Amino acid sequence: MSGKLRLFVALDLPDAARAALARFRDAAADTVVWRPLPESSFHVTLAFLGYRPEEEVERVAGVLGALPAWSPPKSALAEGLLLPPRRARVLTVALADPAGALGALQAAVSAGLAGAGLYEPEARPFRPHVTVARLRAGARSPRTLDAAPEPLAFTAQAVTLYRSRLARGGAVYEPLFARSG
Repeated sequence: MSGKLRLFVALDLPDAARAALARFRDAAADTVVWRPLPESSFHVTLAFLGYRPEEEVERVAGVLGALPAWSPPKSALAEGLLLPPRRARVLTVALADPAGALGALQAAVSAGLAGAGLYEPEARPFRPHVTVARLRAGARSPRTLDAAPEPLAFTAQAVTLYRSRLARGGAVYEPLFARSG
């Protein structure tokens, strides 16, 4: 193997959550301003690794495979968010994490990858969310949202290592390794 791959670790969502997120995206994302993301790309990023040597894929998979068992996190769609708050570049939906399970899972993934020398944890606190649209080039970001997601409760699924291939129409995600609790 040789070359570098753009990698991230994410929590996969059940179909009902993806469908509800798509309904919110369709209601909130004016296509003149936003580039809607496909429903198949909706996920919760736990760790963005960036460009890594291909040889590290097996090491990342090994770290994820060695994580302690966890119960699938229970969550719910919360409010729509424009991120970052000033001059937003993405339209997202915040996820409720009432028991702290999403935060604990993200911390375990982050610590495992950092301990293996594969990841530099972010300084900012983890904010569980799902991106549903990206600002179009040259568009001005709105300051408010006129739609809200339905407060759908769901149980998250597997933690997956993805390869992200940047393409003209947006990123395409390829699962490389998945692990359930």
